[in-house]
Amino acid sequence: MADSGKPQVDYWHLYTDEQGVSRQRRCAFRDFERRSISEPASPQWIGRRTRGAVSTLVTVLPAGWTGEWHENPQPQWIIPLSGRWFVESMDGQRIEMGPGELSFGADQGTRERNGRKGHLSGAVGDLPAVLWLIQLDEEPAPHQPCPFS
Repeated sequence: MADSGKPQVDYWHLYTDEQGVSRQRRCAFRDFERRSISEPASPQWIGRRTRGAVSTLVTVLPAGWTGEWHENPQPQWIIPLSGRWFVESMDGQRIEMGPGELSFGADQGTRERNGRKGHLSGAVGDLPAVLWLIQLDEEPAPHQPCPFS
């Protein structure tokens, strides 16, 4: 990322399509402006702020752990702090992520198909996956991929 040009920060979006199937799409934050976050700090690239109530928590997936098929409890950012984890959507796409990668989980309202509803997730490898979750009280643009830019 060159300091002179606007940055792009990629993220995965797990969402529910109009037919109730969870899918994943690669998205990107692109709406940045160069300014000080607090004077007299030097200018930096700052993305658009979203407002609303949030809850945060840290979860640890033990090494080798795989959960059952489920929906995210509410729209949430999942940020791996250490280890690796995976998310498999109902359409069969499996994405693995590690530290520095972002996922926005918003697969509420899926419809059960072939024993699958929501997503499957788990730890990858021989180490636990430590995840920071930022849960939003409101869902942005249901059934639309890439709600954040």
